[in-house]
Amino acid sequence: MSELEYPQDLRYTAEHEWVRELDDGVVRIGITAFAQDALGDVVYVSLPSVGDSVESGDACGEVESTKSVSDLYAPLAGEVTGVNEGLEASPELVNTDPYGEGWMYEVKLADTSALEGLMDVEAYRAQLD
Repeated sequence: MSELEYPQDLRYTAEHEWVRELDDGVVRIGITAFAQDALGDVVYVSLPSVGDSVESGDACGEVESTKSVSDLYAPLAGEVTGVNEGLEASPELVNTDPYGEGWMYEVKLADTSALEGLMDVEAYRAQLD
């Protein structure tokens, strides 16, 4: 298996989501290289809608691949402020660029200190071993 990439500047969840801090308490969320690799070829992504409230741990979308359908879980509570419209036409971006063009949605956090509860890259890698 090739060495999968896990950027240092992100936070991670046990459910294989990544979180990137943007500005003004907003975070961008996607799935990790490990998750997309385990899923196989992504053929469809269902995302929450802008304006939706999400609670940490709640299912808020789905990722469908040629192998299975997996729920997307909100890693943090807040309001959805943006979704990656590009995934509608090109869901394979989740496979080819999981940390870039394959991002999924953005959330304005209810509590920015909740970020501290997520794993850093070392803790996430340790969980994978």
